[in-house]
Amino acid sequence: MKSPFLELRKFVAPEFVFGVGARHLISRYLLNFGARKVMLVSDDVLYDKTPWVRELEENLKSAGIEYVLFLQVSPNPRSKEVMAGAALFNKEQCKGIVAFGGGSVMDCAKGIGIVCANGGNIVDFEGVDKIPHAMPLLVCLPTTSGSASEVSQFSIILNEAKKCKIAIVSKAVVPDTALLDPEVTATMDPYLTACSGMDALTHAIEAFVSNASSPLTDVHAKEAIRLIWGALPRVAADPKDLIARAEMMLGSLQAGLAFSNAILGATHAMAHSLGGFFDLAHGECNAILLGPVVEYNYSAEPEKFAEIGDIIGCDVKGKDAAIAGSELCRHIEAFRRRVGVGKTLTELGISRSDIAKLVGAALQDACMATNPKSMVDKDVTAVYEQAL
Repeated sequence: MKSPFLELRKFVAPEFVFGVGARHLISRYLLNFGARKVMLVSDDVLYDKTPWVRELEENLKSAGIEYVLFLQVSPNPRSKEVMAGAALFNKEQCKGIVAFGGGSVMDCAKGIGIVCANGGNIVDFEGVDKIPHAMPLLVCLPTTSGSASEVSQFSIILNEAKKCKIAIVSKAVVPDTALLDPEVTATMDPYLTACSGMDALTHAIEAFVSNASSPLTDVHAKEAIRLIWGALPRVAADPKDLIARAEMMLGSLQAGLAFSNAILGATHAMAHSLGGFFDLAHGECNAILLGPVVEYNYSAEPEKFAEIGDIIGCDVKGKDAAIAGSELCRHIEAFRRRVGVGKTLTELGISRSDIAKLVGAALQDACMATNPKSMVDKDVTAVYEQAL
């Protein structure tokens, strides 16, 4: 008898604490791990425009924990930034890493840990299960509700030399602990909130229809879609709505648990190529590409896409796949515009002549392997063109 419930599966997740005040537990966890000196990785925006980093510094100081501050992290973290962070970590003889920020900060922190434990250059570790030695202690405190890097097996780094993003996928990069406090997301600007929320929604949808999905991941993916679809418009309307912020962070977490174990699909593969070559925001790229990719993939998983339709209020059950895919695409497109992500690729400065140089990297991206429907050059080209 064939059933997904009988298949052998594994599920990887770190310890995590969720709720208002979770961030205040940082010193307790570091002391329990025996980390008396850590590198605190964040970014200039968080440091200069919010109270959160300085508050965390005071927390560490009051507990007698030494720290070294590293803020040189770009929105798309560069390999040179990872290498600079690793050099500082080694020079200061740190024993662990605290990542306090969005996906870029957490991915950079993971890269720093990889290089500190294994040597070499971060670009050497591209691919799946290429990390031989475990990283130093890593505790993540996310300040956005999008990447879920705090619970995932992924680290995405920009290789400046090749103008492309590399995906590092390994259980070796799963953080030791994640402290998820929705209160720190309240200072996100509206556009970052919308883009990071669309990133989380993309995680959930792609994980649910991934060819590596399972009952273990589906439960998280579906709940993530439900939470994000309900909460993101409320946060867009009222950025100070803490309950909606908490629902968004929980939705992002659920999506992360799903995609970290089921992996992703063509939306992410194409967004990595697009963001790497043109240095664009990852969540924004996902938001623009999600609808067209859903339309392309619909015929491969009509039952699952119809279930997504039920969750988000788009009844496509029993309809022809081409019609249903188009309707679901339009529904998602309307949603992204409603929450504030209204641009097209053309408005981001991408032209039809740019597409040819994006296709190869997208097809080679690790996320393409789990897309539910295979793609060749012309298919990827057509989806990019639809998003112009």
